[in-house]
Amino acid sequence: MTYEKGPKLSGARLENADFSHARLHAPDFEGVKVTDGWFYGADISGDLEGLRLNGVEVGPLVVAELERRSPERRKLRAPDPPGLADGWAMIEAMWETTVSRARQLPEAKLFERVDDEWSFVETLRHLVMATDSWLRRMVKGMAHPYHPWGLAGSWLVDPRAWGLDPEASPSLEDLLALRRERMNEVGETISAVSAVELDRVCVPPDAPGHPAREHTVRECLHVILVEEWEHHGYAVRDLGILEEVS
Repeated sequence: MTYEKGPKLSGARLENADFSHARLHAPDFEGVKVTDGWFYGADISGDLEGLRLNGVEVGPLVVAELERRSPERRKLRAPDPPGLADGWAMIEAMWETTVSRARQLPEAKLFERVDDEWSFVETLRHLVMATDSWLRRMVKGMAHPYHPWGLAGSWLVDPRAWGLDPEASPSLEDLLALRRERMNEVGETISAVSAVELDRVCVPPDAPGHPAREHTVRECLHVILVEEWEHHGYAVRDLGILEEVS
């Protein structure tokens, strides 16, 4: 497969472009309008907020189907402190089981990518970054929340501006220790949060980072729960493949 980095097509009009069997990683389709598209056999994952297909908003339908398949997923958008605590306990238990499973593999396997997706270790590094963004930067208001080992997507062209180290290569044990610290921070925040606090609007600091707009505490915690759930699913999927070939 040929890899090409970052063509700039913002504002362009493409006629009869052939993307058959292509793979697009982290594309930005914000505000894109596709007409007369052919999506036979296409497999799309990502943030579907506001996406309309043949005039129908897709996101709510996808969420409803995912929750039908996994009813416990509803805990990710719990509206109150007890529900959030229950959701976080579920996340903790899932990751405890999966980390124990991962440890059964040779450590080198946990640094391997499957189908060019993030490795198990890279997934954990990304979750550190996600926690730093949505808990430390937003809920706690820290101007410099990022640990250097955090990992963002390829859309972040200058990770050093955030305080991330793109050359970092932490060991599994050191990373798991950092990950434990961050998960403890989330758990402590959820344990202490009140119903009134959940409605507080968090204003991002005037420093490089994400997000760049206001969100309530509840919204920030929901993002953390969803990030944990989704990336856990990817990790379990890839562990299954690594176990087959080890």
